[in-house]
Amino acid sequence: MAMKYSRSLLFGVLLLIGFALTNSKGTNTDPPVLCEFLNRSSFEPGFIFGSGSASYQYEGAVKEDGRGPSIWDTYTHKHPEKIADGSNGDVAIDQYHRYKEDVGIMKDMELDAYRFSISWSRLLPNGTLSGGVNMKGIDYYNNLINELLQCDHFKDYIELCYKEFPHTFCNMGYALGSYAPGRYSAIEPYLVAHHLLLAHGAALRIVQEQISGSITASQKGLIGITLVSHWFEAASESKQDKDAALRSLDFMFLDPLTTGDYPHTMRSIVGKRLPKFTKEQSKLLNGSLDFLGINYYTARYATSTPKNNSQPASYVTDPQADLTTELNGVLIGPQEKNKFNFFVQ
Repeated sequence: MAMKYSRSLLFGVLLLIGFALTNSKGTNTDPPVLCEFLNRSSFEPGFIFGSGSASYQYEGAVKEDGRGPSIWDTYTHKHPEKIADGSNGDVAIDQYHRYKEDVGIMKDMELDAYRFSISWSRLLPNGTLSGGVNMKGIDYYNNLINELLQCDHFKDYIELCYKEFPHTFCNMGYALGSYAPGRYSAIEPYLVAHHLLLAHGAALRIVQEQISGSITASQKGLIGITLVSHWFEAASESKQDKDAALRSLDFMFLDPLTTGDYPHTMRSIVGKRLPKFTKEQSKLLNGSLDFLGINYYTARYATSTPKNNSQPASYVTDPQADLTTELNGVLIGPQEKNKFNFFVQ
């Protein structure tokens, strides 16, 4: 059956494609990749071809079946002028009503994986467990999961899904104020990221102690976390710029998951604004994953900038680095041969 494109495809397909980096004199660019048709057979065996979605951007039905308002509902309705076209997620692409059609598209494309987020306000409309559980919300996600499990490629799908994006959520929402809830603070970005990390650790413990037997044993699932992280290249060969690139990476909130604490650079710069982990919390976070997912969208050139005591403290300026996507007229990217050796151990 031919694929249906009668509406916007429900997902942004994340293609983690390795490509050969080429030499450039600064003006050459790679030709655009044109693809009229895309499915599993477009890639080599072993490549995981999948997609991902975020509940607010896809589900719609924001006031249906007992769902409560989220911070994005409040933000987009209160400040439509801060959204490029003044739109909101009230309808989005209506996955709440059209999930069967969506899964059908995935099946046609022969996807290997699908990652979706679960809306807190759809499950807990009043924000807390004591405020009541919305069973219709649970029914929706069960129906979606059951529909996915009908596809051969989803037989090992993990029933528990959660994702955290500390950098984007905290930076854009609490430092720059351009995402919900639109806050500008020197302290809150770190507090929010701190508790997101602790929430991840607590969720992992619940899975391990209470339901790992019923989920991971039967479906051979893995528990992990997905974070946003840029890559940073020094703008010059100077030690100062190289240190600035490393500092910028330190502020991506990756270290607590593998060491149980924030990097020394963050501690020394942020000081009392950076929360501390207790010994128990540190132990909980250290190695708290079976896998680490990276949403890698872009890279930046990093130039060291001196601390300006007259400038208000901010997560944006704390790394003491000027970050740009262009250097001497050259955009960062494929032109920089063999420079992107990013890996996670």
